[in-house]
Amino acid sequence: MSDTWLPSLITDTPQEGYELAIKLSRMGVKYTQPSDEVRQKLRPIYGEDATNLIASSQVVATNFQTVAAANNYWK
Repeated sequence: MSDTWLPSLITDTPQEGYELAIKLSRMGVKYTQPSDEVRQKLRPIYGEDATNLIASSQVVATNFQTVAAANNYWK
């Protein structure tokens, strides 16, 4: 994947920052498993597993911490 999709971690609002954290998390999965076909096959499996959903939420939270720090916590 060579196209630039992340020009900056800077966002105008915490809401935009949270949405960026979700995008970072989703792109991490895409880079780890580049096959769209495999991701589509696995989605129903992990989408109904509470442990996997909690783990996904933890990844988003970690990415949100990174974005928040980059934005000086929107102070």
